[in-house]
Formats: sequence, structure tokens, C-alpha cells
Amino acid sequence: MARKFIAAGNWKMNTTIKEGISLAQKLQDGKRDVNVVTILGVPATHLYPLKKKIKASSKILLAAQNCHHKVSGAYTGEISPAMLADLKIPYVILGHSERREYNHEDNALLASKLRAALDAGLKVIFCCGEALDIRKASTHVAHVKTQLVESLFFLSAAEMKNIVIAYEPIWAIGTGETATPQQAQEMHQAIRSMLSKKYGKRVAENTSILYGGSVKGNNAKEIFSQPDVDGGLVGGASLNADEFLQVINSF
Repeated sequence: MARKFIAAGNWKMNTTIKEGISLAQKLQDGKRDVNVVTILGVPATHLYPLKKKIKASSKILLAAQNCHHKVSGAYTGEISPAMLADLKIPYVILGHSERREYNHEDNALLASKLRAALDAGLKVIFCCGEALDIRKASTHVAHVKTQLVESLFFLSAAEMKNIVIAYEPIWAIGTGETATPQQAQEMHQAIRSMLSKKYGKRVAENTSILYGGSVKGNNAKEIFSQPDVDGGLVGGASLNADEFLQVINSF
């Protein structure tokens, strides 16, 4: 089975429920490439209302932006993978650079979250990437490899069918630095090579790897044209229906 092209929007801590429903409705009604999987990573408050509003025929899927590593317990303010599965939310985003930085999530914790999410029947968009100092030291490939080895590579080859990888060049997000499509391809190719060495060529070729470095309507086509880039994890541009539709239709 060939890997999927994916346009995943990460709304982060943005939109009210009313605004979210309006945005989802515009995406649902808009002209979208039917060969592209559209995923919306929305705030937890939006999951149930959007689940009710989005038509199954629209083929727009929902993702939670995070989950806990325990099934239940005294963890005030947290959401368990079982709760997401009960809502029939298919995806969860884990390891996002903002969660790593602001919530101090390390590779070991993310491995626990990944295990819990898969055990609950969820699919995972797993984020990896490096900061500016690591890129300037030219240790970015080794850094990302460590993230994958310590958080992801304990999975079996069969379980990898439930994983989407999103590469985030943190140094190119809001820093004034610019990542070129060639730099994106370089890292995506390196990640696919790591997958091949660990799991074999078939798993590597069937795993979608998304680019998460300030994808917009005006640069998506060039980025997505790279042979190892299978789509994007899109932040700000996913909050504008017209621009996100442009991204979706850029493959």
C-alpha cells in the first residue's frame, strides 16, 4: 500500500467552538483534492462538537493535540487515550515541539504516551525535529535519530502502520531563518532511511512523513513536490479556510 498524502492542520490553542465549527464547515464545503487525507488537530473542547458536525462523507478526520500516558487516574486536567477512543477520534498528535519545550516532555515520556495511544486504538502523528543551535552544530540528523530511537523504535513493524511522522525544523518557525524545500527533503530522506534500516524498505516506503516548518499556501506546492515529503503539519495557515484549502490542493 502506497503511503498517503496528508494535510494536517494544527489549530493549537486557537478558535472558540463556534469559530471552529465555522472553519470546519468552510473546509467541508470547499473543493478539496480527494486523494489527500485532511486531518484537523483541534483543541480538546472542540472534539465532540466537531465530531457531530463534520459529515463522514467529507473525509475530514479529527486529531487530539495531546493525551496522557495513563488510561485513568488522579491526573487533573488531563485526557486519556481511552477517552479519545471513546469519542472515536482517530488521531492524536504527540511530541510536538511546543509540548517538548513548554511542558518538558522528554523522549521517555513520549514513548509511554505512544504506547498508551496505540493500545487504545488511536493513530499517532509523531513529531520530531531540532532547534537552531542543533542545526548550526550540524548534529540535526543525529538529534532526530535519537528522538526516534528513544520514543518510536520500540514499536513493531506491524504497529508502524498506525504512525505518521511529522518533522519540525524548530529553527525555521518564527526565527527569521528559512528552511528550503531541499533542506526539508534532506531530513525527510534521512528519516526514511532510518525507518528502512530499522524496519525494512516496505515500512519505510509506506510511512507518511509530514513537514512542519511554516507551510503556507504560497510555499506548499514546492515543499510537497519533494520526493520524501508526503504532506504538512500546518499551523497558522490552517486557521484560514481559503489558505488551508490551497495547501490541501498543492500536491
